[in-house]
This record gives sequence, structure tokens and C-alpha cells, in this order.
Amino acid sequence: MSEADRKKWNARYEEGAYVTRQHPSELLVDRLPGLILPESGGRAIDIACGSGRNSLYLARKGWKVDAVDISETALEQLDEKARAEGLSITGINRDLEQDLAVATDFLVADTYDLAIMFRYAHPALVEPISRALKPGGYLIVESHLVTDADVVGPRGTRHRVAPGELRTAAAGLDVLVYSEGIVLDPDGRSAAIARLVARRPE
Repeated sequence: MSEADRKKWNARYEEGAYVTRQHPSELLVDRLPGLILPESGGRAIDIACGSGRNSLYLARKGWKVDAVDISETALEQLDEKARAEGLSITGINRDLEQDLAVATDFLVADTYDLAIMFRYAHPALVEPISRALKPGGYLIVESHLVTDADVVGPRGTRHRVAPGELRTAAAGLDVLVYSEGIVLDPDGRSAAIARLVARRPE
């Protein structure tokens, strides 16, 4: 993304974009209880966290969360919420679409019990994120999918994954759940989504 993209996202959050989108991802809520994870919450990373709805969900369950996004404004707003509730969330400001080595310099090997990336299509990130998982750690991804259907989300294909692309990106992981199709969001709108739950081999 360019500096213009950063300014665009900052402006959206300053204007109150996504303020009503506070619910955590259905996939995260449904799948988290079935994963073999630390009982009191471990260490997680939320890639392209946006307003932080999923970071907040995890932190409220006792997780220590690193929240990554291009928008300083979004991270500042998330920090205010975390401080008000005494939650452990650390913001990391990165442009994830610059040179991959630079964009992922914060991903230290064998660090996280859980990594999540929701509604952001960047399959090339799956491999460096996977390295940052501890052996046995989990990755949960939900990306907009290329479709001809009338759905919410990015227009065109730049910010959508092609059919099968996300699963291919997770080739080095044990894939536990994979699906592609149209889902109904809590606000009643349809979305074309690819969903992945995978585990780093121990």
C-alpha cells in the first residue's frame, strides 16, 4: 500500500468507519473453544486488525495480543479501549503490502500460540505468519473470495483470494478446516469468503 492508502484508512477510522462492527468474527468464536490452547489464554497476533474487534475478544479472554494494522488511527482507538478495560493489547503499525521482509519484521519465530487474519486477502503472509507460530500453534484466516455474486467487500480482485489460493498458501500446515462460499454476516449482508483453520506441525 502507498502513503495514500495509509491516509485513506486513517481518514476512515477518524470518520467513524466500522464503529458499529464490534462483534468478533463468527469463525473465531466458533472455532476457538475446540483448539488445544493454553487454558488462561496465551499469546496471539491479529494481522490487519482494523478496529480491533477480534483483538478485544481475545484479550477479554485473557490473551496477550499483538495487533497489527496500517492505520495509526485505528491502533490509537484500539489502545484507548484496551487501556480503559485493562487489556493486554500491543499495537504494531505496519504496511503489510510493502516489501515482504520489511512488512513482516515483527514476526519472530516460535512466538505465538494463535495467529488470526480476518477479511484481509494476502496469501503471501501465510508462510511468515506460520513461522511465527509455536509448534502446535494455530492459524485462523478469513479472506474475501473472488466471485461474480453481489456481495459486500472489495470491488475487483486485488483484495480477494482466488478459489483454492488460501489453501495452497497453507501447504506447510496441517489444515483442519477449509471452506469457500457465500456466508451471511451478522448485519444480514452476504459475503464471499474463504475460511482456513490450520495448525503448525509439532
